[in-house]
Amino acid sequence: MKKIAVLGAGSWGTVLANLLLKNGHQVTLWTHKPEQAAEITQQHTNQHYLPDFMLDQNLRATADLTTALTGADVVLFVVPTKATREVAKKVVAVLTELKQQPTIIHASKGLEQQSHKRLSEVLTEEMPVTTRKAIVVLSGPSHAEDVAAGDITSLTAASSDLAAAEMVQRLFMNDYFRVYTNTDVVGVEMGAALKNVIAIGAGALHGLGYGDNTKAALMTRGLAEISRLGVAFGANPLTFIGLSGVGDLIVTCTSVHSRNWRAGNQLGQGEPLDAVLKNMGMVVEGVATTKAAYELAEQKQVEMPITTAIYHVLYQQKDIGTEIASLMQRAGKMELA
Repeated sequence: MKKIAVLGAGSWGTVLANLLLKNGHQVTLWTHKPEQAAEITQQHTNQHYLPDFMLDQNLRATADLTTALTGADVVLFVVPTKATREVAKKVVAVLTELKQQPTIIHASKGLEQQSHKRLSEVLTEEMPVTTRKAIVVLSGPSHAEDVAAGDITSLTAASSDLAAAEMVQRLFMNDYFRVYTNTDVVGVEMGAALKNVIAIGAGALHGLGYGDNTKAALMTRGLAEISRLGVAFGANPLTFIGLSGVGDLIVTCTSVHSRNWRAGNQLGQGEPLDAVLKNMGMVVEGVATTKAAYELAEQKQVEMPITTAIYHVLYQQKDIGTEIASLMQRAGKMELA
C-alpha cells in the first residue's frame, strides 16, 4: 500500500483518486476550493465535474496542500497545464519543509504556453531532486466518465526510469484498468498533447455535417502530423501507433466526452470561440496547444497543414470552410513522404 496525494479535483483527478483508493492505497485528493473538498469528503460527490457519480465513501479531499502531501510516497499531478508550474512551486516548498522525496506522476495533457515545454520538463525544472524521486507520465485513451463506470481502459506509464514506470503500473492495475510501460517520455507527452488539436478539427467536421470518411481522413493525416513533430523532438515513431498516440487520438476524436471534440463541434455549428470556451465550464487544452504546436512546427520547419488550418480558425478568425478547401486543394504528394 502506498500513500498517494492526488493534486487536482477535476473529473480525471477525482476518478484516478477514487480508483487508487479502491486499489487499496491511502489517498488524499487536493483541490484549491474548500467547498469542493467538503463536498467530496462529506457528500461523496463532485457534481460539477462528475454529475451523479458516487465516490468511495473513504475518499478524503482537502484544500490544504500540507495535509495532502504529508507522508506521501507518490504525488500525482492532475491539474490543468497552465497551472502545473505554479502548483509545482507550492509542492516543492511543502516537500522541502517535510523533508520528503516522493515519486512524481503527472496525468495532464498539454504543452506549456510561451515556453512550449512538455509537462515533465516543467516539473523537472521546478522540482529539484532533493524533493522528489523519478517523474512518470500517465497517458492514453481514457475518458474519466468511462473509467468511473468501470469500462475497460489501457494506458501507458512512461519514464526514463523504467523501475519507476513499473511501480506506477502496479499502483493502477486492476481488472478493468491496464497499464503498459514505456521509456519514450517525449513521444508519450507529445502524442497526449497534440491529439487534442486534431480532436478540435474532428469536432468541427461533425458540426459541419461531414461523415465518417472525412473524419477518418482527418485522424489519419493528423496522426502523421503528430508523428512528424514528435520525431523532430526525438520521439520514437513507434510510440505514435501505441496507446498514447493513435489510441488517445481515436478516443478524443470520436467521443462526446471529449471537451476538445465538443468545442470543435460548436465551432463547426457557427459558435464563436469565446462563447464556446465560456459554455464549456472546463479547460479545453487543445486551444492553447494548437498555438504551441503551430509555433513549434515553424521552429522545427515541420509541415503540419491540418494544425495550421485549425490555428487559423482559432487565432486568426478564418472561415472553417475556406480552410478545409485550402487543405483539399494542396498539391498531391506521396502518403508516406
